[in-house]
Amino acid sequence: MDSIIFDLDGTIWDSIDTVLFAWNSILKRELNSELSRADFEETMGLQMDEISRKLFPTLSDEQRKQLVKECCEVETIFLEKEGGALFGNVENVLQELSKKYKLYIVSNCQDDYIEVFYKYHNLEKYFLDFENPGRTGLSKGENINLIIERNNLSTPVYVGDTEGDLKAARFANIPFVYAKYGFGQVSEYEEVIDNFEDLLRIF
Repeated sequence: MDSIIFDLDGTIWDSIDTVLFAWNSILKRELNSELSRADFEETMGLQMDEISRKLFPTLSDEQRKQLVKECCEVETIFLEKEGGALFGNVENVLQELSKKYKLYIVSNCQDDYIEVFYKYHNLEKYFLDFENPGRTGLSKGENINLIIERNNLSTPVYVGDTEGDLKAARFANIPFVYAKYGFGQVSEYEEVIDNFEDLLRIF
C-alpha cells in the first residue's frame, strides 16, 4: 500500500451543525422553513444535485439549483468563520500516516469546501492532492481514479463512511476501509475502524 484516499464528511470531520445554520439562514427567508440535523445526515455521501432533490422535492430543477447555489455560498462564509468538528486526534494521526503514506481527499462536495477545511484546521500540509465533483462534475469513483492517475498511485485504499463511498472504492477497484463512527451503514468492507485513531492500528 502506497497511499490513503480519504472521504471528508463523517470520516475526518463533522461540519453539519455549521452547514445547517448557514443553510437555514437562507431557507427561513426563501421558503419559511428549516432543515434538521437528521435531514442533513440522510444526505451524507450524495452529490449536490442528489441532495437538493432529496431535501427540496417540491421545487423545480431551476429553483433547486438557485437555492442550493445561495446556500453553498453562505455555507462557505460560515465554514471559514466556524469550521467543523474534527474527529478525535485527527491531526496526530494524519501526521503519523503522512510519514509512511501519501494522503489525499476525494469528497462529494462543492468547489471551495475542501479548501475551507484545509484553511480552518491548517491540515493542508498532510495532503498531496484532492478532488471533488464541484470542480470536475464527475462521480466520486471517477474522481478517485483521477487522483490515482494524476499522482501515479499503485496501491491506494479509500477510507469512508457511507455505502456511496464503498461503491466509489469498488468503481475504482481499490480496497475500502469503513469508518464506522461516521454517518452511514455499509454492506461490506476490507477493514473497519471504530475511531480515527484506529487507522494507526491497521496501517
